[in-house]
Amino acid sequence: MARKKTARRLVAGGETFLWSLGHTHRALGDGRYEGCCETLVIRLFKTRGRLQVSFAEGPGRLVPDGFLRPSGVVGITGGGTLNLHEPGTVRAVLDEALGRGWSPDGPPAVEMDGWDLFETVAARRARGAGAG
Repeated sequence: MARKKTARRLVAGGETFLWSLGHTHRALGDGRYEGCCETLVIRLFKTRGRLQVSFAEGPGRLVPDGFLRPSGVVGITGGGTLNLHEPGTVRAVLDEALGRGWSPDGPPAVEMDGWDLFETVAARRARGAGAG
């Protein structure tokens, strides 16, 4: 049975945002999976626009696989990690997306590659910025 994703609240700049984290993959039929991807969805409360930030597996990328890495933790080989369950990390992703031009009142759905944001968000978290 699939679990229903529960949206969590994040207050930033006097605005209330809702966010949720999901994991997708493709089942191979022999008990293994491939194509794992963590997806963070953020939207401004009572608006239609949403931001979807995806962290897909790939060379040098660490994505939860249900075995060695815990849920929500993404990273790069030989580098840092981000815990997408932490509100401070979500706030740092939100701040970076807003800085890159995402508007909560914009198009119904905007997708961003989380790996393009990774280093900047990790640096924000290391400085303690975006703690929320």
